[in-house]
Amino acid sequence: MATAMPTQVRGALSMGIVVLVGAAAVEAQRDACGADLSTFLPSPFSSSRLHCAPVWNSFILRHFQNGDNIMSIVLSATYTSGWVGIGFSSDGKMVGSSAMVGWIDNHGRAYIRQYYLRGQTSSGVKVDQGNLLTTDTRPAVVLYGDNIYLAFQLNFSVQLAQQHIIVASSAITPNKFHLAEHDDKATLSFDFSSGDPVSTDYPYQLKLKRNHGALAMFGWGILLPLGAIVARYLRHKDPLWYYLHILLQFLGYIIGLAGVVTGIALYNRIHSNFTIHRGLGISVLALGSLQVIAFFLRPNPDSKARKYWNRYHHWLGRLCLFFAAVNIALGIEIGGANMLWKVIYGAFISVILITVTFLEIMLWNRLTKASTLGIQMPTCNFET
Repeated sequence: MATAMPTQVRGALSMGIVVLVGAAAVEAQRDACGADLSTFLPSPFSSSRLHCAPVWNSFILRHFQNGDNIMSIVLSATYTSGWVGIGFSSDGKMVGSSAMVGWIDNHGRAYIRQYYLRGQTSSGVKVDQGNLLTTDTRPAVVLYGDNIYLAFQLNFSVQLAQQHIIVASSAITPNKFHLAEHDDKATLSFDFSSGDPVSTDYPYQLKLKRNHGALAMFGWGILLPLGAIVARYLRHKDPLWYYLHILLQFLGYIIGLAGVVTGIALYNRIHSNFTIHRGLGISVLALGSLQVIAFFLRPNPDSKARKYWNRYHHWLGRLCLFFAAVNIALGIEIGGANMLWKVIYGAFISVILITVTFLEIMLWNRLTKASTLGIQMPTCNFET
């Protein structure tokens, strides 16, 4: 929700103006900023004063704000079925934003409604709710050629300037005004005063976000836990366990550090307000760095300080792994990752938990038998 938006909630929006132009009568074509809207859009949405800018894929945004702070908006995109929408957000997140969504149903009827995105599930998307204050000018949905046009007016308390917007689409037509999950979406900062997208490097931002997630997941969330498992359960394979442990931990730290660097680069571009995610990331980095420093400062195995170093090394390592797992799950959620990311990380965590449980039982069985027979077994301390 934008801070510049009024907090009043306008009542339910009625079905938009239905203006359908048959494909047989209109030559199929993609929209462009030079297109003449006067032949199929009603006033004031056909005004030549509308500023125009391509924002993402086939999405084109036209807008004009008059002296009374009334913003006329026309959003167009290539359309075959489903819904198309634009949301307004204060921080770039989908949750908490208000959106205008339009579609053509299976009977050729056009609809445009306001939604409040209270959550990421279908039950959290509320129709005819939100903080966008619409004007008395009736909104319109127009299908023209290959494109759908959403036209509506919003009344702002001040001149709208830079604003986070979310554009999204789905191929599934809403059923009783319930929206299916979007197939794709983009979040960008748009400067309504100049008519230009501030975040013109969206593909680069998306690449940064994916790289940040992949590097953090692989480094902090996969390699580090594997290194800890090796150190605890392969002690009988000396010195193989030691070299594997060191290799996995250093690789995990370096790759995780690269994930932190990409996260910083992403933050510098979008200035996201995910304070918990950022705080946990800093904690993981600090704990991981302390572990690296501790490796170079470890006492000799026969030193009296070694047992304290072992406790420090083990418990800080466990805390680092715990924070990393929580933060990766949080990052997947707030990053709007698709189901594949959740399935992959959820499957890995499940395998890790099952494996650790099995190995822990085997370890205690070996320790119990060794204790019964009076055999000295390698402990879990970092003695090498």
